[in-house]
Amino acid sequence: MLVRRPRAELAPFVEHLWYLDEPLPPGRDRTLPTGASQLVVNLAADRLNWYDGDDLSRPGGVGGAGVCAPLARPIGVDTADQAATAGVVFRPGGVVAFGDVPAAALTDPVTPLADLWGSDGASVRERVLTASTPGERLDVLERVLLARLGAAAAGPEPDGAVAYAVRALDRGAAVGAVTGRIGASASTLQRRFRAAVGLSPKQFGRVRRLQRVLRTVTVPGVVPGGGVDWAEVAARHGYFDQAHLINDFRALTGLTPGRYVPRSAAEHNHVPLPPG
Repeated sequence: MLVRRPRAELAPFVEHLWYLDEPLPPGRDRTLPTGASQLVVNLAADRLNWYDGDDLSRPGGVGGAGVCAPLARPIGVDTADQAATAGVVFRPGGVVAFGDVPAAALTDPVTPLADLWGSDGASVRERVLTASTPGERLDVLERVLLARLGAAAAGPEPDGAVAYAVRALDRGAAVGAVTGRIGASASTLQRRFRAAVGLSPKQFGRVRRLQRVLRTVTVPGVVPGGGVDWAEVAARHGYFDQAHLINDFRALTGLTPGRYVPRSAAEHNHVPLPPG
């Protein structure tokens, strides 16, 4: 898997670009929420599939290029649809810099890129496929983003209060403290934050705390699902107690902490689903 940091002009809005072209074990993965949107292009087939619902069995799908919404729940994906893909992981709230569609409008697990960017979005997959090497394909995605960013430059200025709230909540600040710091009412912050990020401040804070937990328990030498002191993890990350962590973990992932066994430490948001 190739992972690359973006060019300086894109860095305020893009976390990284990635390219994957390798066989994966057959089956489905439970993908866990991150709090950020992601652009994904399936290079093997003109289709992006997912599975939703309580048991991740309800199928859905769109064309081969789309934007994954910043959900607060897991989604199922088939590993066959991941074997030849390229994508962009946006920073929380970063996706709105490339178009005039608020992140709150991304209500489906994946929205076709053509629905968001019109003909510009409809051509992205074909443009990426014209490149020969993984690096060149990521270059194409960068050029697409740079052009979109330039076209949106005349739009409204980024919301500084939301940017501050994202950083503070990502560090574990309480929503009430963030609201008081920016001098806005709770309802105002809720509206502006959801439009930019796609989640409420409370949802975002919970998801980002989950991500801090996952990074804690997937370090080299630690085997998730066994040998983890979840009470200590709960205390370190500000949960009331271990029961609070378990309930929050289950609500956001559909799993108890003890059943969390990711595909690898580097892919801590992909949990293979049992066959059947």
